Amino acid sequence: MSRSISHYHQCLIVVTSGLYSSMSETSFERAKRSFIAAIWATLASISLGLAFKVWLAQWVAKSDLALYHTVVDIISLSLILLSGFRTSMVVSFSQTKNAQDITNIFRYSLILMVLLTWGIVLPYIKHQLKIDVEYVQLVGIILGMGFKVYFTNQIGMYRLYHIANKAIWIEPMVQIVLFLFCYYLLQQSAVSSLFFSLMLSSIAVAGYMFIQRRKEIATTPLAPVQLDPEMRSFVKKSMLSSLEVGASILMIYITVLLTVAYFTVDELGDFQVVVRPMFTYMTLLFVFPVYRYILPEIAQCLRQGQHQQIAQMRRWFYTLGITISTVFLLGMIFYSEELVTLIFPTTYATAAPVLMHFALFFGFMMLNAFQVAYIKAHGHFLQSLSIRVAGVVTLITMFYILRVFTDNVVAVILAMGSGYLMMFIISSIIEYRLIQQHKQAGTELAQSNN
Repeated sequence: MSRSISHYHQCLIVVTSGLYSSMSETSFERAKRSFIAAIWATLASISLGLAFKVWLAQWVAKSDLALYHTVVDIISLSLILLSGFRTSMVVSFSQTKNAQDITNIFRYSLILMVLLTWGIVLPYIKHQLKIDVEYVQLVGIILGMGFKVYFTNQIGMYRLYHIANKAIWIEPMVQIVLFLFCYYLLQQSAVSSLFFSLMLSSIAVAGYMFIQRRKEIATTPLAPVQLDPEMRSFVKKSMLSSLEVGASILMIYITVLLTVAYFTVDELGDFQVVVRPMFTYMTLLFVFPVYRYILPEIAQCLRQGQHQQIAQMRRWFYTLGITISTVFLLGMIFYSEELVTLIFPTTYATAAPVLMHFALFFGFMMLNAFQVAYIKAHGHFLQSLSIRVAGVVTLITMFYILRVFTDNVVAVILAMGSGYLMMFIISSIIEYRLIQQHKQAGTELAQSNN
């Protein structure tokens, strides 16, 4: 009985907060404002991070930086699958408002993944790869990243966009300050300062999100989970969403492996140093915010039957996506070589054609993000995973077809572009069917009322 009362009060707080927010602005206006704010926050984060990397590269040994990034990449990959929980948490919460069970299922999943990372990945780093990193630093990074993932997903579920946007640029800024403190005041080595600053900045940004979230929404108690049909559906969605995240990561690593297998080290360097960072930055700026800010509002609109709001979001985002991708493509067609040689040594000028071909399909990649968000907001996570798998299969198939006609490294990026184009086509069909279903349901409802 007490559990039900507690859950009722929790939902009342969330619903009241949502009603207050909805009185001030529509879902479309909230999604648009948050998305644009996220672009500026991400630009600030990228600028801080890039400036920090460039500064470190000038005086820190390349071997030390390689060690640091390798360890971070391995640990990040082991925890990144849990970011797939975010969309399932958003959709399930918008449908059920059962914050307590959803949060506790995620808590137990996160604890399990952190323990697995601690027990498997940490010994792998220490003993198999023989990377000389202090045990306390590895444990601290695992725990810090775990806390950050937990609170990031939680504020996403509650649609606390203003907290999420501040956390984006606060983390790199705090890491830079902590690095300077560890290196210059505590006289730690550069690599130790990097590990400690990453660990403490992750904990700091997690603490910031916790404090800010608690000002608006109370913490749900740790308790046993009632696995009713709705919560079993949430677990299924979370597993499918995590698999989709894994498939999206696989698309990137397949391109790297194909480049390693069929092309020279210089061509691999072009891809890793120039093309892949550009892909990452464009994704951070214009693709990830779709799932963070637009998907939750679509889910909310679907629950309330506000299909006109979704149509407004679609028109606005498609206009934005076409504009950004057109400007990006024209910029790469006319200035890709100048841009590459401005930022990188002239030896990387051969990456310009690859970058230009990436610009050809970025528009499909951006628009597909909205389509997938729309599909996921309906709870169709299996279809979303199937779309991603189709993209991976298309990438591999098209690469070997293109290899028959050309030995140029551009074949890799064209194959990736074909994968995203296939995803866009399949998503367009599914999206169209869902829209037609809503129109038909609306027509039938109007007829029954008459």
